[in-house]
Amino acid sequence: MAIRVLPDFLINQIAAGEVVERPASVVKELVENALDAGADQIIIDVVDGGRTLISVIDNGRGMSRDDLANAILRHATSKLPDDDLLNINFMGFRGEALPSIASVSDMTIDTWHVDEPNGWQLNANNNEIKPSDWESGTRIRVANLFAKTPARLKFLNSDKSEMLAILDVVKRLAMSRVDVGFILNDKWRFPKNQDLMERIISVMGEDVRGQMLSVDASSSSSQMRIHGFISNPTLRRASSVDQYLFVNGRSVKDKVLVAALRAAYMDVMHAREFPLCALYLELPSRDVDVNVSPSKTEVHFLEPTHVRSFIIKTLRDTLSKTLNENVVENNVSSNDAFQLPSTRQTFFSVNTSSNNSFARSFVADKTFNETHHAPDNVETVFESDPFDLPLGRVIGQLNNKYILAENKDGFVIIDQHAAHERITYEKLRKHEIKTQPLLTPIVVKLKSEDVESVLTVSDELKQSGLQIDAFGDGAIAIFEKPADWDLDWEKCFQEIADEVRAYGHSSRLQEKLHLKLANYACHHSVRAGRKLNMAEMDALLRDIERTERGSECNHGRPVYKIISISELDEMFERI
Repeated sequence: MAIRVLPDFLINQIAAGEVVERPASVVKELVENALDAGADQIIIDVVDGGRTLISVIDNGRGMSRDDLANAILRHATSKLPDDDLLNINFMGFRGEALPSIASVSDMTIDTWHVDEPNGWQLNANNNEIKPSDWESGTRIRVANLFAKTPARLKFLNSDKSEMLAILDVVKRLAMSRVDVGFILNDKWRFPKNQDLMERIISVMGEDVRGQMLSVDASSSSSQMRIHGFISNPTLRRASSVDQYLFVNGRSVKDKVLVAALRAAYMDVMHAREFPLCALYLELPSRDVDVNVSPSKTEVHFLEPTHVRSFIIKTLRDTLSKTLNENVVENNVSSNDAFQLPSTRQTFFSVNTSSNNSFARSFVADKTFNETHHAPDNVETVFESDPFDLPLGRVIGQLNNKYILAENKDGFVIIDQHAAHERITYEKLRKHEIKTQPLLTPIVVKLKSEDVESVLTVSDELKQSGLQIDAFGDGAIAIFEKPADWDLDWEKCFQEIADEVRAYGHSSRLQEKLHLKLANYACHHSVRAGRKLNMAEMDALLRDIERTERGSECNHGRPVYKIISISELDEMFERI
């Protein structure tokens, strides 16, 4: 068959297939154009999930007659003034949206520019431009979407499903620009110049109030900054629906960012649960390529490993903040009253010469249940009244499971097993992994492409105690591994290779190390049902106040709950 040049109408419809997947795609393109035009108020109206009508009105700069005529030409844009695809500072830039939308709908544009004597209206069906009484900004009406391509129309979901997709797009755009007001169908309203936290609450729901942690960190070496909010580990969703990630103001669903978020929460949240976030990454435009996909939701970083490391460290530092970082280490004079479990396992090393009570108890011969407890009459001396400390003064134990305390804010309930589990895990995690050099390397056969994938993250694997190298084209040799680790190495390397191909890196081995430490911490921490004396309970509370990620256990369950005096008063109708 001879090669032929396709007609313009078919070229536009093919482009529309890339840019306009569904009504939500139309809304995204039109609203991004409004933002690029400097609008600070955008009104979106949708009928029948976008099939019948999509209308976007903005108060931006508008277009002159000449610009309006060029706006529906393919690859016509005002957003690349210097033809540099690595210096893009606008939301839209491809110059395909309007002609693509026009090719699959009945589109009209009303606009007004300050330099023009009147407004103008364009009918995209016949490219006719005539004077209009439009007096501010631009209105674009997209009617009968996909009517010109009925095969596409039948693949749309129900009106309700399409409307939910549109709402998600508007929410993400509203999160990207809190200085701009958005109204969707006169039902969903996001006021302009809204405080970021209030915008987050209006988008994610009232349950996030008081449950988000502020993030703000910069990397001077790479001119990179990340700021925004992440959720407390005890606030999570069953899906990633409330994860809002932005790169230079653009909403993205980038695999590097998603994987970094997952890694940061690895030891405070179950793998099948998802944290909430509104995170804004800023970096020089030349260090990120947004010219990747027609939908502009994916990006390529010049140094993805550096970006990932920076984000993980920042988020983990935020999650690691203790309840009371100013608590003096020797606040409890009887520091060994609450002894930690011992172990004979050797997958990490412990400095037994350390003065640390953990190191001393860790190598003791007796297990926790065999240690002598501090007698009930042990006098605990505090430099300050524990009533003023975050978890307060112990008042008793409930059902040999929960520690009850009081502080200046109200009533505190602490899960003794969850608390001790977090303390134990954090102390285990800070000790160096003990590795085992192998006299005879373990050789693992893999496909050559999987070998290449695994070797790209060999430095990261070495940090987890695994030293590897290629063994010919179709195998990997393990020369050193974490002590007492007998894994299915073929399965492990296959998982690592799959993850590298999906995300560009792998945290599989770190996750396995986390699970090993977490299981040990769980099985060797004080159990529910264990009676504790006052000195032990006091020591446990003081330890958890100084412990990183002390508000939740390794599985993401809460360690403590504080019921305020006002809540108690309300319970007993004293208000």
